[in-house]
Amino acid sequence: MRDTFVRTLIALAKENPNIQLVTGDLGFGVLKPFWEQLPNQFVNAGIAEQNMTSVAAGMALEGKIVFTYSIGNFPTLRCLEQIRNDCAYHQANVKIVCVGGGFVYGALGMSHQATEDIAVLRALPGVAVLCPGDPVEAEAATRAIAAYPGTCYLRLGRGGEKRIHDHLPQFEIGKAILIHPGQQVAIFSTGAIFAEIQGAEEILAAHGIYPAVYTFPTVKPIDREVIAHCASRFDLIVTVEEHNLSGGFGSAVAEVLAELPAHARLLRAGIPDTYCSIVGNQQYLRAQFGLDAVGIARQILAGVKT
Repeated sequence: MRDTFVRTLIALAKENPNIQLVTGDLGFGVLKPFWEQLPNQFVNAGIAEQNMTSVAAGMALEGKIVFTYSIGNFPTLRCLEQIRNDCAYHQANVKIVCVGGGFVYGALGMSHQATEDIAVLRALPGVAVLCPGDPVEAEAATRAIAAYPGTCYLRLGRGGEKRIHDHLPQFEIGKAILIHPGQQVAIFSTGAIFAEIQGAEEILAAHGIYPAVYTFPTVKPIDREVIAHCASRFDLIVTVEEHNLSGGFGSAVAEVLAELPAHARLLRAGIPDTYCSIVGNQQYLRAQFGLDAVGIARQILAGVKT
């Protein structure tokens, strides 16, 4: 996903000299091709994310399309006031890119775990929040936010994610994507956790459960039409996210369901209202919080029985 984002941004920046990339002194292994090919469209703001964001806002208000880039919480929570006051309030054309959403940097501890970012960023008026699930969605999302007026948040995995799609000819911000139809249960996925859902499907199939599966590369604006459709057709909707349950993707779906006259039951799979004090790699931490294939399947089986 990370490499796909950089390749796509290089292609876009070569077409449009107004595109600028600002990094917070991170990502040099993957950003090197950008600054080598487009040195006049690249700025290293140093380990000063608040300043990076304010600089990006100023550039955007002068007509640039500015991408800020860092890992985990650094381009989001560390500089939240600047995102709110300098970018979102002015509807500045700033695209905030976080590499390593969820537990990607789990071995570095909670300071590097982006587990509240979706909730915080989607609470800001006018800010679009995108969490692609594979490299194909990441490319389409990068192109979409470059053309989208105003402030956007793009939450990426680190790399190595399995491809879900061969191509996406009609990607649109605010639209979910049907992976395959199913019965009784609909699974909604956002972000780079789709491989766990595929594994969970294999377990569910052994129990005679064949869910419909959708990816939601956009959390805000949320696809209300798909949610309403599934709410009237399925008994159980399951949301899966590598993020805190408070205010995240599942909460966004719940907000839509609450306004419907009748709807399916909702099961939200995510991180409970706690900080992770366990140290380990991403796969280990997913298992600890029931977000691996076995844990997701177990929650769905329990939800079907209730």
